[in-house]
Amino acid sequence: MNRYPLWKYLLILAVVVGGILYALPNRYPQDPALQISATRGVEVNETVSQRVANVLEQVGVAYKEVSLEQEQLLVRFHDVDDQLKAQDIVRNVLGSGYIVALNLAPSTPEWLQAFNARPMSLGLDLRGGVHFLMQVDMDEVLAKTLERNEGEFRTLLIENNIPYEDVSRTEEAVLASFASAALRERALDALRGEYRDDMAFDSLEVDGAFRIEARVREEALQEIRNFAVQQNVTALRKRVNELGVAEPLIQQAGEDRVVVQLPGVQDTARAKEILGKTATLEFRLVNEGADAYEAQATGRVPAGDRLYLDRQGQPILLKRRVMLTGDYIIDAQSGIDTESGGPSVTITLDGKGARLFSKASGENVKRLMAVVFIETQTETRMINGERVNVPIKIEEVINVARIQEQLGKRFQITGLDSSREAADLALLLRAGALAAPMQIVEERTIGPSLGKDNIERGFKSVVIGFVLVMIFMALYYRVFGLIANLALTANLLLIVAALSLFQATLTLPGIAGIVLTVGMAVDANVLIFERIREELRNGVSPQAAIRAGYDKALSTIADANITTLIAAIALIVIGTGPVQGFAVTLSIGIVSSMFTAIMGTRAVVNLIYGNRRLKRLAI
Repeated sequence: MNRYPLWKYLLILAVVVGGILYALPNRYPQDPALQISATRGVEVNETVSQRVANVLEQVGVAYKEVSLEQEQLLVRFHDVDDQLKAQDIVRNVLGSGYIVALNLAPSTPEWLQAFNARPMSLGLDLRGGVHFLMQVDMDEVLAKTLERNEGEFRTLLIENNIPYEDVSRTEEAVLASFASAALRERALDALRGEYRDDMAFDSLEVDGAFRIEARVREEALQEIRNFAVQQNVTALRKRVNELGVAEPLIQQAGEDRVVVQLPGVQDTARAKEILGKTATLEFRLVNEGADAYEAQATGRVPAGDRLYLDRQGQPILLKRRVMLTGDYIIDAQSGIDTESGGPSVTITLDGKGARLFSKASGENVKRLMAVVFIETQTETRMINGERVNVPIKIEEVINVARIQEQLGKRFQITGLDSSREAADLALLLRAGALAAPMQIVEERTIGPSLGKDNIERGFKSVVIGFVLVMIFMALYYRVFGLIANLALTANLLLIVAALSLFQATLTLPGIAGIVLTVGMAVDANVLIFERIREELRNGVSPQAAIRAGYDKALSTIADANITTLIAAIALIVIGTGPVQGFAVTLSIGIVSSMFTAIMGTRAVVNLIYGNRRLKRLAI
């Protein structure tokens, strides 16, 4: 007799029930929605909620629900057309103080959400998403290089005891002025020894001043530009990982452009805010001996100082020399300051940064130090009747504090407006600052309609393959064929459940992997059933034929599926994008098909035939 122990039946039942549970959220489509969040200085509350609802009712745009969730307003709609109409209307009514972004809101029932059951993630070709073409500002790359060289020149000249009158920079070069030709020659020797391969030096005499003009060599500048693009690609990948986007595409396109595709993301405002922002920090000493208000009123800033504004708009004079930049930050975590109760960011420096900051802070104990927040945003303006993306650099003092003791590798900054801003700043610092600002030169929000044809064809291919296989199995293997069809249905259910549970992204190549799995799933049953028929032809009893069919076909099935699984795993490891999507669904399908075709079908066969004396089998 063929019997299974009780625990095997319970295991199969648990797997199938779990599959149904985690596949079920895919029956609840996501709602097109507007996500409304506040920028600095305003907030989203019940008043804003009522205002949005009233304006939508006045213009006749139907909506399903308006709800306030985690300091954001979510407006759900019945279809994409209403969503797009409402976006323009709400944006005009609320003004620039609010971000009105397209989104897809899950409609999964709460009882399913309690099990962390979510619908599977669809790729850009099926679900839609956002596509950005971003251009690296190469002029800023040169400007940053010259700014760094300007500071390094000063340090080098001081270390070599070479007096200089001034070190400054233009758009294309760094200029150093000296009181005599002899000093200039000493400086020239020192600078050439340090920057022989990177910079070209010329001697000039202008209005009695002896000058050195240093320009970045073309070969070195090209390397710096290539590195800047590569560093930006790496930083963008880290930022996208922080955003939690599945299977993003981030790659270089040409010499100075980067393509970013984010499947399933409709919140372009949030994506642009994180991807395009160049955020970093600078730590500078405060000039406590000068009047910042007088400098602001007269426009006369003391030599060696720069005039900044804090977040309340108050002027403050800071030293030009930077104590530390954000380039040395290796980790940043947002939190709450225990003393003030306000949002804060805890910063960790690398070894070099810790040494520099420890020295600089130790030399200036009891002096005021300011934290300057620097970010570059892109704003779209109408110029000569055309929309032009204009980069805007924002520099503001977010925190001023007196240095009480020598600071080291880990310290905290405060003065941030909200927990959201602290979290965003920590994300940007943790992911790494962009080497140069980037402008979005092309932006597309790809709606589901673009992938509608792909979805329909992919769905048809799965259904047609599934139905044809089921018809063949039912006609050729009779009752055993119906059992195989039951296992095939369970296999598809488990694939969908696994994709949903692990939030693996389903793409069009992924659908191809499912279609291939449908054929491979019954392949195991064909081997088993043919072995059973062969045993019956040899005169073996039905019960012994069933046992021999499953036992003797197992090694062949395992060999075939394991070799395919190894190939699929190799594709996951070394492949990218669509190749990985295909490999993931294929590998999930292989594992689930072995479970359903071997263990699942035998459990059903044992239930039907296991406790009976048989003369023949319907196979």
